[in-house]
Amino acid sequence: MTIAKTVDLVVAAKEAGYAVPAVNIVDDLSLRAVVAAAEEAQSPVIIQTSVKTVKSIGAPLLSSIFSFAADAVSVPVSLHLDHCPDRSFITLAIENGWSSVLFDASDRELEQAWQETKEVVAEAHAKGVGVECEIENIVGVEDGVGSDEPGHAYSSEQLVEVVTTTGADLLAPQLGTAHGLYKASPVLLFDRVTELGKLSPVPVVLHGGTGLTDDDFRRFIANGVAKVNLSTTLKLTYMRAAQAHIAEAETKGKWEPVKMFDDITAAVKTTVREHMDQLGSTGKAAVSASGVSA
Repeated sequence: MTIAKTVDLVVAAKEAGYAVPAVNIVDDLSLRAVVAAAEEAQSPVIIQTSVKTVKSIGAPLLSSIFSFAADAVSVPVSLHLDHCPDRSFITLAIENGWSSVLFDASDRELEQAWQETKEVVAEAHAKGVGVECEIENIVGVEDGVGSDEPGHAYSSEQLVEVVTTTGADLLAPQLGTAHGLYKASPVLLFDRVTELGKLSPVPVVLHGGTGLTDDDFRRFIANGVAKVNLSTTLKLTYMRAAQAHIAEAETKGKWEPVKMFDDITAAVKTTVREHMDQLGSTGKAAVSASGVSA
């Protein structure tokens, strides 16, 4: 077992020129499917959990399920709390074994976001937990967090100043992507990743990975993206596999929930493995593990 630190995985990916898939799971079934896909692909993986999912399952139980699943595989796996604007919930995740947290301060004005990010970093680092910083508004609502309207936006220099002075470990800037499904072709900001990389060594995170092309991923990774968030693609895969199974069950008159779970697991594993290939993380478990501190 290698229960890894998220920051270690992302730094190793940046140095080796690939990106770690960070997959938002929705339950124990999807969590185990993602971990199994990582083992098959010999890829590092970040298990991401929304606030909504943690509330649904419970932080202690979800942390235990994660540890059990990670114990069964040889590849490095970490646990990350995605998009959380609630300081008390950040504390809950830290206390229950999450490796890293995304403090989403994009709904605050700059000075407040700056100060609170600094406080979250101090709290998290005291427990050995990494922090992803988001003070810009990445368009789209994900699990009840965010907005469909563009909000706060800053210069690359401002973002780097916030990250540098707060000590945050990862940076989630606006790169032209959006959460959810795209209604039109996005205007992607590949060069902004390069610009940020020239200003700071802090790894850049890409949000809104669902719907991007192989070429989009390659260009972002070549420019310095080292962590790619995938949420909507898992939800669609999960629900469509369940939908297909139920339709067949209605036709055949056979109702076997465990068979449906098998179909969902197989579909999720296939989707996740495809993304591991796209992000270049397939076969990189050893590369990742060499820099991992458990």
